Amino acid sequence: VMLHRAIVGSLERFIGILIEEHAGALPTWLAPVQVAVLNITDAQADYCREIAKSLQNQGLRVMTDLRNEKITYKIREHALQKLPFILVVGDKEKEAGAVAVRARGNKDLGVMPLEAFSRLIAADVSSKV
Repeated sequence: VMLHRAIVGSLERFIGILIEEHAGALPTWLAPVQVAVLNITDAQADYCREIAKSLQNQGLRVMTDLRNEKITYKIREHALQKLPFILVVGDKEKEAGAVAVRARGNKDLGVMPLEAFSRLIAADVSSKV
């Protein structure tokens, strides 16, 4: 009698099938990083950290990209990673207490208050679609 148990192997196959099925664009509730917060210049770095901390307090997985690179380069880089949401923060957004939201697939959702984005992503995560 021989017993065979492959818990790790079956888990790896499941994750591989899941990634293949979604072509790497995992749903928001399952994505390892749900939101990336990008600054345009160093002047918005503190505000980006505040946004990230606020979203992390809501239980979201957030990363900040405060590198001194062109914003188009940073947006493209994170879009290629297929992140569900990218938040871009410039001087106008900082003054208004808002964020410029880009959803996966180059969908520009425009500028909205942080609270409105929080409600949007909470609804997206809870829908589990």
